Amino acid sequence: MTTEILRSMLYRGSELMREVAWVIYDEIHYMRDKERGVVWEESIILLPHRVRFVFLSATIPNSQQFVNWKCKIHHQPCHVVYTNYRTNYRPVPLQHYVFPHGGDGLYLVVDEKGKFREANFQRAMAILQQKTDNTNENMLDSNHAHNKKQKQTKGDSKKSSPTTNLFRIVKLIMTRSLNPVIIFSFSKKDCEKYAVSLGKESYNDSTEQDLISQVYQNALEGLSEDDRKLPQVEALLPLLKRGIGVHHGGLLTILKEIVEILFGEGLIKVLFATETFAIGINMPAKTVVFTNTRKWDGKDFRWITSGEYIQMSGRAGRRGKDDRGIVIQMMEDSVDPSITKDILYGAPDSLNSSYHIKYNMLLNMLRVEDVDPEYLLRASFHQFQQEDEAPALEQQALELEAQAQAIDISILAENMDLLEDYYEMTKQLELTQERIMKIVRRPQHILPFLAPGRLLYISIDGITYGWGALASRTRSKPISGGDGGVASPPLDTISEHVLVVLLPCCANVPNERQEKDGDDVEDKIRQALQWKGSNTTCRPVNTKLDSEENIEMRLFTVGLENVLKISAVRVLIPPDVHSAEARLSVRRSIKEVQKRFTPDLPLLDNEKDMGVKGEEYDKLSARLIPLMERLSQHKLKDLIVAEEDRSAVLEAYSKRKIVLEQARVIRQEAKSCQTLVMKDQLKMMKKVLRQLGHVDANGVIQTKGRTACEINTADELVVVEMMFSGAFNDISVEQCVALLSCMTYDEVNKKGDESSSELKSFLQSPFLKLQEAARTVARAQIACKLEVDEDQFVDKYNPGMMEAVFAWCKGAKFADVQKLTTTYEGTTIRTLRRLEELLRQLAVASKAVGNHELEAKFEKGSELIKRDIVFCSSLYL
Repeated sequence: MTTEILRSMLYRGSELMREVAWVIYDEIHYMRDKERGVVWEESIILLPHRVRFVFLSATIPNSQQFVNWKCKIHHQPCHVVYTNYRTNYRPVPLQHYVFPHGGDGLYLVVDEKGKFREANFQRAMAILQQKTDNTNENMLDSNHAHNKKQKQTKGDSKKSSPTTNLFRIVKLIMTRSLNPVIIFSFSKKDCEKYAVSLGKESYNDSTEQDLISQVYQNALEGLSEDDRKLPQVEALLPLLKRGIGVHHGGLLTILKEIVEILFGEGLIKVLFATETFAIGINMPAKTVVFTNTRKWDGKDFRWITSGEYIQMSGRAGRRGKDDRGIVIQMMEDSVDPSITKDILYGAPDSLNSSYHIKYNMLLNMLRVEDVDPEYLLRASFHQFQQEDEAPALEQQALELEAQAQAIDISILAENMDLLEDYYEMTKQLELTQERIMKIVRRPQHILPFLAPGRLLYISIDGITYGWGALASRTRSKPISGGDGGVASPPLDTISEHVLVVLLPCCANVPNERQEKDGDDVEDKIRQALQWKGSNTTCRPVNTKLDSEENIEMRLFTVGLENVLKISAVRVLIPPDVHSAEARLSVRRSIKEVQKRFTPDLPLLDNEKDMGVKGEEYDKLSARLIPLMERLSQHKLKDLIVAEEDRSAVLEAYSKRKIVLEQARVIRQEAKSCQTLVMKDQLKMMKKVLRQLGHVDANGVIQTKGRTACEINTADELVVVEMMFSGAFNDISVEQCVALLSCMTYDEVNKKGDESSSELKSFLQSPFLKLQEAARTVARAQIACKLEVDEDQFVDKYNPGMMEAVFAWCKGAKFADVQKLTTTYEGTTIRTLRRLEELLRQLAVASKAVGNHELEAKFEKGSELIKRDIVFCSSLYL
């Protein structure tokens, strides 16, 4: 059974639970899912202590923590059992390759022993970097040259488009007999586009094609003649006969099952699938390909995690058939090397609780006498994980406090007040200077002076690198707007300007070439990329410790916000600064300038040279002078005369204060870990239930609350509000069902208010009542200080499926119904199936409160939609 059914049985105290001795949870790591994870967690908590558990998963690195939680809440032992190969060894080892966009082949980056091949990885990165550099050069060319190169780039892009690259990879796989292959794409449209792009390629012989046709026709025998003529049904067979399959959530359920059966029998050689194919379906292949490593998670595009990569790449390699599995990752030119490395070689995602309070849970707990809803919060894995962090945080705070006490400032032990006063004044001075610099760094002030060769004082992420020479300046690419247009940044923003600065630095690992045991290939790759610097690979120069041969000049990419000082001096910059000789010449020029101007380089005057002015600047300048005078006359200067000694004491005192503040914050965090999670949210949600009439002032559940207890497929508060406001009373069964489709259709409503205006009048009026009920619920939550956006809450109910569902209830054919929507067939079926479940729950809820008229209406609605291809039997039964 599903976890939702198990939880409902536990809520209602089902007699069947008395007979249950063991519960087996497969893929228990699914508990981290944001939407459904809470159902798994609650079912584990609510099961009786006498029940024994089996949890199955291959991707839980913090399994011991999970087991400790289970032991705590059920007072019974639980053992972590590993197979003999654990996570670092597989029965069928994997080889991980990357295919850089525009490259000419595959690069083995992780071999079958789990060793990372740094040389091959750097080779692939060098190809991507070369492509990026060429693009940047095009951006810096003149208009004529740019247009010419742009045409060339367009021609090249056709040769190295994602579709062309994928075709080359598939051809290689088939040539080397590395099929069957699963090609993962995170877009339904891309899955179909890539499958169709294979053109007239065929990977099956005539015997296999006849067998596929026979299986396909037999599977569709249960469908009506009209359903067999659906575009999706007719379009899939020619692909399958050629050995090419497609599997995603937009497919008809029966077609997905056919694809799974054919793939399992080896009749599909190339399968294009979304990530759902890697979850809950045991369908391994010899090879797995990733067309992209970015996915839409419902809110934004993000890189896939290493855990997701492990789950999908684990489909490669069939036990008993393959000696090794092949995983190929297609890399974009925009990907950061560290991101790719983390995805390829990272650890599985930890199992972290996604627990959150839902009104259905709260009402079901309140319905049972002497049961406190706080029990679930106290017993949750979320609470356990938070409390589990407290001891380590306390220890960390103690270590920081000891570290702070070890910092020696005994020279001023009797004058701590003076030191504190001097420290605060210094901080005020630094803050004022920084605010002045923010004004100076505005594009209208600083850009005219950012010519190649200008000496700039640079700091990156709080690390000061000192004086460097500006090599070039560009503007970053404009940000695409949500409607596909271009959203240009505001004129006064500094984030759109990119500076490339030559800075003196030292590699984080000195003499790293000599430590590689003479690996010539890796040495050459590292030397080829040695012109590039970052704060992760290079550190600032320490003039007292670093010898001259360890200091090198590298190109750092920074923004205007990284500029602390602007010198009046410019040096000569060679046309190409990538060569070691060119960078060394710039280093000599900077050293010569520093030798001439001591103790520091002359700076551009903010007012006279750069023309900075304005009310804000004048106020800050007026504040700066008195601060500098007060510091120059401070009594601390009489106690510590030498500037160097005073700076050392001040630095030590500053370090102590920072460490003590860190200890205070960590101790406060440890204290908060002991408190009940989501306690305030629980109180506010109880207020919402009282305000809407689900419970009385004493917390006793009322009729509305008992009705809401029966509903978990949709937003129970909105549905019940509609029921008790009479929204379903005066409309037909078909209108009821169409209206409720807004609760189960989860596609984003892109049209907003326009979508309701396009509805027919007999559907528009009920939908407006739904919006009114949603606004009532949203305002009640806002009044109780819950963070809810009223418009966003209302807009999540999408009427895009109303006309289609109404037509389906009237007996229309599925092909005609599909013409009324813009969605995939699979999405329509999923919406109708969830809708049928909601109707059943509403019928039960109506019966519970004695409204037999509504009960009959919802039961009739369930009968109307439960027909034909939407509810056809599974091929697995």
